[in-house]
Amino acid sequence: MEENLNIQWYPGHMTKTRRMMEDQLKLVDAVCEILDARIPVSSRNPDIDAICGSKPRMVILNRIDMADPAQTKAWAQHFRAQGLAVVQTDCKSRKGISDFVPALRKLLAEKLRRYAEKGQAGRPLKLMIVGIPNVGKSTFINQVAGRKGAKAENRPGVTRGKQWVTVDQGLLLLDTPGILWPKFDDPEVGLRLAWTGAVKDDILDIETLAMKLMEMLWQRYPEAVTARYKVEAAPDEAGWALLQQAGRKRGFLLSGGEIDTERMARVLLEEYRSCKLGRFTLETPESN
Repeated sequence: MEENLNIQWYPGHMTKTRRMMEDQLKLVDAVCEILDARIPVSSRNPDIDAICGSKPRMVILNRIDMADPAQTKAWAQHFRAQGLAVVQTDCKSRKGISDFVPALRKLLAEKLRRYAEKGQAGRPLKLMIVGIPNVGKSTFINQVAGRKGAKAENRPGVTRGKQWVTVDQGLLLLDTPGILWPKFDDPEVGLRLAWTGAVKDDILDIETLAMKLMEMLWQRYPEAVTARYKVEAAPDEAGWALLQQAGRKRGFLLSGGEIDTERMARVLLEEYRSCKLGRFTLETPESN
């Protein structure tokens, strides 16, 4: 199988989105970046630092229900040490959503104090919401605003154009389309984004994607793979052999007894993404 993977995903609308974000930055008081708690580094757009400059920053670690709780705690401490406000959420269950506004008001306490001194105590705070595709921005905004207005779908690149969302009289949110950066310097970053659904599956052969995922899971979480797929293999077994063995155990056979690895690949990706395998964080603060 091909080892040198070069995953690129930068549609033209993302270039337009970056320009729009840069233009709108002067209108907002702070920038909130939503990250996938399973891959806090790979889901973090390095362009955002350059775009945001010195604006106050908040990080939302989303999908904590799918990530390792101990690692989520470690990542929250890591980002706070960098001077960022941090909120941990699971937008589908609303867990952590109630922490957002208090954390924002704490982050912007000095600005709120200045507004009050000028007799502008009711002036709303304006916050830009940013993040890569399919990280949960629209769902987060809907939960905070208590509405169903922002279009949220579980596939990359649905949100288009800028949308101002009124939370209440004291807070306005600027929703922006998901934006990835032009090049992934590390092919592992591209793989993690594909595994978690941040980039479309069809940018890479589905069996290659699943083979790489199986290999990573076998190296880091062999007990989970064994429990789910009844795989028995050496610690350094190749991903393709593991995928084949899992497919055979599941009975995914074609005529002539050939293993249907494409079907097994799709099952593996679905079961990983739905946490049927377990709650895994694929990056640690120590390694980044």
